[in-house]
Amino acid sequence: MKYNSINYIPKIEPESLEILSLIYTPGVGHACMKIKENDGLSYIYTNRENSVAVLSFDYEKSLKRAIFLKDTLNIDSYPFEVEENMLKLVVENIYPNFCGIDLSLISENVESLDFKVEIPVLKKSGVNINEFFHPFSKNIFMFDINQLQGDFKEQSLSLREKAGGVMESSLSEESTLHRPVAIISDGSAVLGFGNIGAEAGLPVMEGKAVIFKSLGGVNAIPLCLKTQKTEEIIKITQALKNSFSGINLEDISAPRCFDIENELIKTLDIPVFHDDQHGTAIVVLAALLNALSVAKKEINSVKIVISGAGAAAQAVSKLLLTAGAENIIHVDRKGIVYKNRETNDAYLEKLAEITNKKELKGTLKDALDGADVFIGLSAAGVLKPGFIKEMAENPLIFALANPTPEIMPDIAKEAGAFIVATGRSDFDNQINNSLAFPGLFRGLLDYKIKKVTEKIKLECAIAIASLIKDEDLSRTNILPKALDPRVVGVIVNRLSKKKADQ
Repeated sequence: MKYNSINYIPKIEPESLEILSLIYTPGVGHACMKIKENDGLSYIYTNRENSVAVLSFDYEKSLKRAIFLKDTLNIDSYPFEVEENMLKLVVENIYPNFCGIDLSLISENVESLDFKVEIPVLKKSGVNINEFFHPFSKNIFMFDINQLQGDFKEQSLSLREKAGGVMESSLSEESTLHRPVAIISDGSAVLGFGNIGAEAGLPVMEGKAVIFKSLGGVNAIPLCLKTQKTEEIIKITQALKNSFSGINLEDISAPRCFDIENELIKTLDIPVFHDDQHGTAIVVLAALLNALSVAKKEINSVKIVISGAGAAAQAVSKLLLTAGAENIIHVDRKGIVYKNRETNDAYLEKLAEITNKKELKGTLKDALDGADVFIGLSAAGVLKPGFIKEMAENPLIFALANPTPEIMPDIAKEAGAFIVATGRSDFDNQINNSLAFPGLFRGLLDYKIKKVTEKIKLECAIAIASLIKDEDLSRTNILPKALDPRVVGVIVNRLSKKKADQ
């Protein structure tokens, strides 16, 4: 049998919201924190122990070698084309994802190079791969989700330990598959945990790859980088550009993420999308459009307070303004964001120029006085019940900090919240990026769209919101469920019309 390509597939399909919550948020956070304590546990809670990177200066050669390793040794292999002058930088920063790196295709170029990595690097052919890399595959086990025991944390950890992470590769005879989307992170802003590093961020990126494939049919691979230097992240991504069909930036802290995204959009000929920013913005807008409809309010007349002024918060603000919002106030750790505030960086100053038109100053409590909408993109517990009591009639509370929201839904409702949404799948009204990025990338790849514009984001949000018909809208039903099979199709259909209009 002749294989021509590699699929990157789930070990466990997210067939229900319960399984999705174990594979992705909030369950994935438990593996992240275990690995943060001991990065060697990345071999236990991810597929790293059976993952090998194959690098050369030609993608097709790397692909053939990766297919050979999977076909003969059952090693999950990742082919890369790298620019020769960037080889050392790339190898020394992609290694947290792998148990070994195969450079045998370019042995004459690497024999004298010394790589500062913590895994074996194969520099010549004719070597026993199993003895050199010591890979170990757990995909031979017929893993049954019903085997899991214990509480939620124990189940989420057990799932990854028994299955060896949540993704693997498979071989395909298909010769027209898109090259994978790279999920690139430096682990500096993972979930609600902050800077936990590349290894500890890997479970999230694996979970993201599962959602890409399961919901959007898009091949995606995790690529957590050891470096957290802006210029190095840019150079590494540029050096590997021919290995990918698109770039999904993930969990990179602000303001570096803005510079990285802007430069990659400018220099690459494939779509670049920072999901923490724009995926969040798309789904928040979709939820807000429907929530406002239930509350009988208009987006251009409500007062919106956003707790947080980082990457996601700034992107949400800009998309809401595009959609017609006129009164938005941001609050960060230093208080309300306003023009010429001493603690503003360049990005915050630009944000202040388009928000807080009355130049209000003070705290989150001050900002929420008379507000219609609270959008939390900050930290657990920052929204107090008393703050909600001072908001306008029928306040909308989107408490999106993960895994623990700014306020728990039951407490928010007791304080008078009309509609409550969180980022979690175990509460009503989940606002999660998984509603946006699988369909978005499916459409981008199918229609060869190379840049994600504000118009495209707006169209995606409207498409998602449209799936909840007026007669079905309610205080507990403002968005389709994360696994709703209609979502990808409706987004792709919108993007097809957008492409036809160009």
